[in-house]
Amino acid sequence: METYGDLIATDDVLRFVNAAITSTGQREFRTEAHEQRLSLDFLHAYMLGNYRDLYAAVLALEINDHNAVLIIRHLLQSAAEATPEQRRTEGRLIARRLAALPPQRAYGLFRALRRAKVNNRRTRALVRDWLAARPDLALDAVKYRAGLQCALRHARLSPAGIGAGRPLGDELGDFLFAWRERPHYATPLLETWRRAHYEQSALYELPYTVAEGFAARQEIPRAAFLERIAPRMTRLETLRLQESARGHGAEAVRADAARLARMPLTRLASYVLSLPGEERTARRAELTQILRSAADRVAGAERGRWGTVAAVLDDSFSAAGSGHKPRRPLAVALACHHLLASLATSYTPLWTSGRTDALLARPYGPTPLGTRILDALETAPARLVIVSDGWDNAPPGLASEVLRVWRTRLDPARATRVVHLNPVYDADDFDVRRLAPTVPTAGIRDAEDLPALVELAQFAEGGSGLAELRAYLHTRAARLLGEGQPPTEGRMLMEGRMLMEGERT
Repeated sequence: METYGDLIATDDVLRFVNAAITSTGQREFRTEAHEQRLSLDFLHAYMLGNYRDLYAAVLALEINDHNAVLIIRHLLQSAAEATPEQRRTEGRLIARRLAALPPQRAYGLFRALRRAKVNNRRTRALVRDWLAARPDLALDAVKYRAGLQCALRHARLSPAGIGAGRPLGDELGDFLFAWRERPHYATPLLETWRRAHYEQSALYELPYTVAEGFAARQEIPRAAFLERIAPRMTRLETLRLQESARGHGAEAVRADAARLARMPLTRLASYVLSLPGEERTARRAELTQILRSAADRVAGAERGRWGTVAAVLDDSFSAAGSGHKPRRPLAVALACHHLLASLATSYTPLWTSGRTDALLARPYGPTPLGTRILDALETAPARLVIVSDGWDNAPPGLASEVLRVWRTRLDPARATRVVHLNPVYDADDFDVRRLAPTVPTAGIRDAEDLPALVELAQFAEGGSGLAELRAYLHTRAARLLGEGQPPTEGRMLMEGRMLMEGERT
């Protein structure tokens, strides 16, 4: 039997998982950055103090990098409070998640550990092993020079030892701590960086983020710099800078179809929304095809096997996001739209604005979720997916009442499975905003995680308790550590489909 304490624990863990998926401590449409950070810091401290093993196991879920770094830092800072068994498990989880982090996040974590004076043996070993596994230390030395310096000093590592057996040999220490002492470097990238201090042409052989600093110091006009550095940009840099480059007249910075075809679905949706409406219309066939292809890749073997699906998608004014996350909620909704269209046998999308052309979506107007949910339920779908920040305001509370009556009076047998996916963290409530107690709600950051989040929604619905949640988290941790069958894309989609139908896995 589940006790009252078990119910509270289940709710606490789910609340934290939703926060760890959606919140990055940055400003949202309705809350400031300091409110987000205070709320998130409280949840991390609460989870660490009350559910340490589950707190560590969350590293195996689809949480964002910001919260993964916070979990790792808190676990390392409080290592003395853990049992030997907990430390062993945490060390392996931390090492696996650290390897999956972008390098700038990892170097930022090392700097935070140094400021906090966390320098135990396990921390030094994690830094050493992470650096030893880096594929190109020369690139790290150029691109993340200050971070690499900090990591070596903090972990008390010899640059010669880290560079031993690699092409850069013993040059790493000189480059990081006394680069002017050598008149020439045998490693081409290090030598190019040295020459860039004196030769303007050399900076165009460097990665974009490194060359940008040199261009600013040498006062190179922005348009000219962007035109010449365009071939050195990565796909993400090209997408991120395209709007800025257009404003400077640097037409060479353009994401071609080949680059776009390899982009993840949600990033691709963000790129499409950044384009002017006229360009979206002119490139309709190209952009639509690329979005559909990306959605089909995510759907995999489950394409067309989810039955009849209706979706209520929020494109109200609050979907504009914030200056830190422009149009992020709308991008998630657009990406979910294409993924659900790929998964469904029959699909009905309903945007809150009444728009029928998803490609021209823009944040506009109020949020009549209740009306759109009624429209969706009239189609008698097997599944109803709501993607919204949960602020139902036209009129307020209608969505909650519609869902309550539908679940308790009209469909108590749950012939229609309803799930609410919320891309925005509500700092005041320490959770994502929910529409109704009878509808499971999960936080979402990337549409690619939709099937796995449907899997988590069973716990929010109350159909499973703390024991099942613990088992689920420990199973995911075991998968991450290679102790079980890895969660393939098709498997996760299958699990999500089964749970939407009310089955137990």
